[in-house]
Amino acid sequence: QVQLVESGGGLVQPGGSLRLSCAASGSIFSIRTMEWYRQAPGKGRELVAAVTSGGSTNYADSVKGRFTISRDNAKNTVYLQMNSLKPEDTAVYYCNRGGPYRFEWGKGTLVTVSS
Repeated sequence: QVQLVESGGGLVQPGGSLRLSCAASGSIFSIRTMEWYRQAPGKGRELVAAVTSGGSTNYADSVKGRFTISRDNAKNTVYLQMNSLKPEDTAVYYCNRGGPYRFEWGKGTLVTVSS
């Protein structure tokens, strides 16, 4: 079973940037879609961005134009570059594979956007 470890979160002021990483303990080369999710306090988990093995990307409307998802199959790592951060981006961020056969969820990484 592949384990996922998210990192890169922290406290940032509105308008700032962060780069999140998701390191998988096994190969993600054959996994068609990798995704980033987030869960804000008191809310459900929502899909933020997805990237296919071919490099196609898709984003939630709330982050389109501000966030960029990418993957490095050689490093078994998925990234989320977050720019122009807003207070409403505050959440715990998680990654996982797309589709019905999820890996076990990692602990996530907390992003707090506040002045």
